[in-house]
Amino acid sequence: MFHADFDAGDFDIGEYLEQHRNKELLRFITCGSVDDGKSTLIGRLLFDTKQVFEDQLAAVGKDSRKYGTTGEAPDLALLVDGLQAEREQGITIDVAYRYFTTEKRKFIIADTPGHEQYTRNMVTGASTADLAIVLIDARHGLQVQTRRHSYLVHMLGIRHVVVAINKMDAVDYDREVFERIRDEYASFANQLGIEDFSCVPVCALNGANVTRDADEMDWYDGPGVLDLLESSPVHEHDLERPMRFPVQYVNRTRSDFRGFCGTLVSGRVAPGDVVVALPSGRRSKVAEIIEYGGAMGSARAGQSITLTLADEIDISRGDVLVHADRLPRVSELFDARVVWMNDRPLLPGRQYNLKLASSEVPATPEAIHHRIDVNTLEHHPAEQLELNEIGYCRIRASRALAFDAYDSSPATGSFILVDRVSNLTVGAGMIVRPVTDQLTDKSSNVTWHAQTVNKRARAQQKAQKSAVLWFTGLSGAGKSTVANALEKALFQRGHHSYLLDGDNVRHGLNRDLGFSDDDRVENIRRIGEVARLMADAGLVVLTAFISPFRADRAMVRELMEDGEFVEIHVDAPLDVCETRDPKGLYAKARAGVIRNFTGIDSPYEPPEDPEIIVDTSKMSVDECVEELLAYLKRRGILIG
Repeated sequence: MFHADFDAGDFDIGEYLEQHRNKELLRFITCGSVDDGKSTLIGRLLFDTKQVFEDQLAAVGKDSRKYGTTGEAPDLALLVDGLQAEREQGITIDVAYRYFTTEKRKFIIADTPGHEQYTRNMVTGASTADLAIVLIDARHGLQVQTRRHSYLVHMLGIRHVVVAINKMDAVDYDREVFERIRDEYASFANQLGIEDFSCVPVCALNGANVTRDADEMDWYDGPGVLDLLESSPVHEHDLERPMRFPVQYVNRTRSDFRGFCGTLVSGRVAPGDVVVALPSGRRSKVAEIIEYGGAMGSARAGQSITLTLADEIDISRGDVLVHADRLPRVSELFDARVVWMNDRPLLPGRQYNLKLASSEVPATPEAIHHRIDVNTLEHHPAEQLELNEIGYCRIRASRALAFDAYDSSPATGSFILVDRVSNLTVGAGMIVRPVTDQLTDKSSNVTWHAQTVNKRARAQQKAQKSAVLWFTGLSGAGKSTVANALEKALFQRGHHSYLLDGDNVRHGLNRDLGFSDDDRVENIRRIGEVARLMADAGLVVLTAFISPFRADRAMVRELMEDGEFVEIHVDAPLDVCETRDPKGLYAKARAGVIRNFTGIDSPYEPPEDPEIIVDTSKMSVDECVEELLAYLKRRGILIG
């Protein structure tokens, strides 16, 4: 029996079930720092939408008095915190799933832990969510875990965020407090690239702006939490995404029938469509689409169906059927962000089972490009990933797989890693990009060709030693200006050099890359490989790139011989760089026209121990060049 009065006299159970079956389903998570009120907000939603039975409410009242969490009033958080340890400590440990419905929608809630040590639980809850409610305690503002969870939410592809600034009663419903926290979060969200978020001042304890309008905050005229939940788009992108049908089972119910069963995870399909089976690449046409009720004229994302094809081609579990004009990538090697979920660390070279869609294959992490500090967004070198850490890794599967980048198709761009002995899930991954075909197809079958004329001979002919002079610094610091002037001085002295400029390289070699953190990594990797070849030609190579992350610069250093890589920090304060702003980029970044701009909404990690620093706010270009020439002579890079 529900806690609210309920009249069953005119109730039609059949009509109710039919209405319920046709309602949209929204999956969402609540997250944020410890004790921000996540469980209380969910309890309020359950209570006010009449999803609580009288005996549950009585038990909650009894436990509220026992644990003394809210005095005599029932603590609605206990409707969610079901574990004994959670009730005793007043925290959420496990992911708690709860269900409720309104006249407009059905909902599945995942209440995720706020503690950093339970990051893996939070990732589990977020992996299937359409929306996230990030709670912030109005008394404390943004906390480390607020930023951490917002980063994870964005990384996992949740594009709709409701920021519930909770416990407004504890700050006397002060409008200025709300607006200060709202503006602070907006700045952080812009840095992450979160575009769709709404900030709501709430008091979960009494339901203000959760399920009712808040007379206490008449200065706020926006929608409440429940209003936003009922109006947020659900899976709006799945139908527009390319058609992807991972085969889960081959159905041979009779000798003349061969159907391929699975869930259409994105796009649409209809009889007559030309499809390609991957990774084999064989083509056919869809002959028939079958579901439980019989043949269908078409199918759309989310439906479980059986497809029959016009041709007898070899398809088995783990293959993916796609439209011929919108193909995913097929490779055994890719880069991915990995969230590690096990006490035993991830180590490059260790083998795991990788599950991607309906495929399961042995796989090995080949390298960890860097570890991501989600509190500061900085990248750090790492030899292994510990529990709850996030890394950017290169993964090699035992055979070619069909996949997409996670950002474009989560269902075919996400995977889990499973321990081969314990069968425990130890990691969750989101694919960023395949590794280039040249590396995939050839690197394991070729060796470096030794040449009669070697690097040393080429360099000696030019009265110099091979070197890579890596200029790094903020935009506007003067990297290109100083590097260009230095190359001119080298040319005038008879040395052989080449300047790789960031903008010039993006016109050709790297024209396919943007300015996200992951694209910046690939940009630097490619430049490093080109610089290595030029150094092998005996040249003094100058590179002028922001290259904001220490781990990426360290990656390039490792490509070179000892002593060959010279890191030059072209230093200038941010305000000086903005004043110069030669291309007007800072102004555009401040205005929000350009995103992921280093120094504004993307971090710059200055070198910790560069070979040389030139401060262009205190030195002229000529002075910088003279100091660099003197250094190169002392190092023996320039001879004579």
